[in-house]
Amino acid sequence: MADLFFFGSLRHLPLLELVLGRCGDALRAQPAKLPGHGVYQVVGQPFPAIEERQGATADGVLVRDLSPADLDALNYYEGGFGYALKPVAVHLPDGSTAAAEVYFPEPGLWQTAEPWDLAAWVAEWGGLSLRAAEEVMAYYGRLSAEEVARCFPAVRRRAAAWLAGQARPGDGVHDLSRDVIVHNHNRAYLNFFAMEEMDLQFRRFDGSMSPVMNRSASMAGHAAVVLPYDPVRDQVLLVEQFRAPPFMMGDARPWMWEPVAGVIDPGETAEDTARREAVEEAGVTVQHLEAVARGYPSSGALAEYIHIFIGIADLADVSGGGGVAGEGEDIRSQILSYEELMAGIDAQTYQDMPLVTAALWLSRHREGLRAQYS
Repeated sequence: MADLFFFGSLRHLPLLELVLGRCGDALRAQPAKLPGHGVYQVVGQPFPAIEERQGATADGVLVRDLSPADLDALNYYEGGFGYALKPVAVHLPDGSTAAAEVYFPEPGLWQTAEPWDLAAWVAEWGGLSLRAAEEVMAYYGRLSAEEVARCFPAVRRRAAAWLAGQARPGDGVHDLSRDVIVHNHNRAYLNFFAMEEMDLQFRRFDGSMSPVMNRSASMAGHAAVVLPYDPVRDQVLLVEQFRAPPFMMGDARPWMWEPVAGVIDPGETAEDTARREAVEEAGVTVQHLEAVARGYPSSGALAEYIHIFIGIADLADVSGGGGVAGEGEDIRSQILSYEELMAGIDAQTYQDMPLVTAALWLSRHREGLRAQYS
């Protein structure tokens, strides 16, 4: 049996309980402190790191009598992120000390900043971390910690998308706690995207429950799409890149003309993503964003929620772009007139449905945009 001191996100007991698969009195947890150490925010990440600092004291919890199975689960959750257990002596509220172990990061692994605030972290990241940990631990025993760690940014994006979906209002007609019954939930595949399956029933329009059905979805998260439009020159910018899914479907034209698009990172708004991706993919600085639509592009198969914009820009000032090489992107752009765009829409040249949606919205609002921004 082992005694561990938790200083960071696992100090949040609901998260620790989820990782260990047990809760409440089954965890022998008590407050503890580790002198000579501090807990600091990792730059650019939603979690802290512990460091030796003279005069500092790290607050945390001591959890006693963790079994080998507990340690295996913890090592799985923490092991892929460059952490290793080291022995320490922690101070307890009654003035006594106790031997324990702590997950320390590899030296130099993270750059740290200000002292970490648990309450602020719970308010901003607690719900997302719980949802992400649920997906991570679903692969315990099936994938290695390192394999899951490589996918963790995408796991976090899906968690943020799930929370956003939960925050949207219902339709006022259905009660999901009664009108959908999940019999089995299987996380079948994990990579940049994930595949999930459910055996479920839903309430039919006659009031009865459907038979138990197996359904699956490609879990993509949230994305922002922006079609750059110059109202002075009456021009748009499209980007072209190779898309593996059409190729996998046997399509003879897997290089797709599209608007700029990208996944929304946790803590980022759809507008932030649209502006960032416009610079990265096309070298365009978006001056204003006009909301076009938001929703699911293929609700029968794809768990992706997209936000579509028209991005008002000066297309005489385009520099850079081409995508992020480290993400395998190889992108070229083309500027064409509004009339050329709509001729392509009418000829059904374009295969990207968000582009069609943005172009049709532009056709309805073009004169107003030109009057407003020219």
